[in-house]
Amino acid sequence: MARSTKIRSRWRRWSIRLAFGVLAAVTVSILMVLPLRWIDPVTSSFMLQDDSGRDPVLHAWVSWEHMGATAALAVVAAEDQRFADHFGLDLSAISKSIEEQDKRGGLRGASTISQQVTKNLFLWSGRSFIRKGLEAWLTVVSELCLPKDRILEIYLNIAEFGPGVYGIGAASSYYFQTVPSRLTDSEAALLAAVLPSPRRLHVDSPSDYVRDRQRWILAQMHRLRREGWFTRLQ
Repeated sequence: MARSTKIRSRWRRWSIRLAFGVLAAVTVSILMVLPLRWIDPVTSSFMLQDDSGRDPVLHAWVSWEHMGATAALAVVAAEDQRFADHFGLDLSAISKSIEEQDKRGGLRGASTISQQVTKNLFLWSGRSFIRKGLEAWLTVVSELCLPKDRILEIYLNIAEFGPGVYGIGAASSYYFQTVPSRLTDSEAALLAAVLPSPRRLHVDSPSDYVRDRQRWILAQMHRLRREGWFTRLQ
């Protein structure tokens, strides 16, 4: 009887500790993410870890109102066409990536724009289960705390478009000597074409692969525009 009481007491203590741990994790996560609803991040984890040799990195925040629709449409067409419909984790894309393992046994990318925001802002590159777990958790928190257009705005301002070139404002100025709202469809599609690997793919000297990807993105942009894609953000 005494042994049974001791076991129940131990489980109760551990249950209380677990509950406090979960509550602390939720609280810290919300405190990390919720202020981004109103406050523009001045930097990101990836910018702080930048090893491109560019010092300082190029970055200039551009608000949603001054960004124009072209760049936003281009990155959605290129990176996450279901962005307006999923809750941060695109389960259908994840399932497809598992089914389409390449010959080397790796998985194709299935990260949504929301996941990339979480990773770039708070985490580090790599494929560890710990990082992916944190990414998934913070992505869901971000979706709960931030509207879709704010997530897209942050993404466009922290994504790397070339070595040490972060955000659509710096990229538009550096590569095309213009502001994001004046980018042509072709320029925006070229910028979006290098997003999967901005250190290997180049805006200023695009390979045949980048040009092919640019043409595909342009076609997707035209289709999404005809479908009134931006109305789905509301």
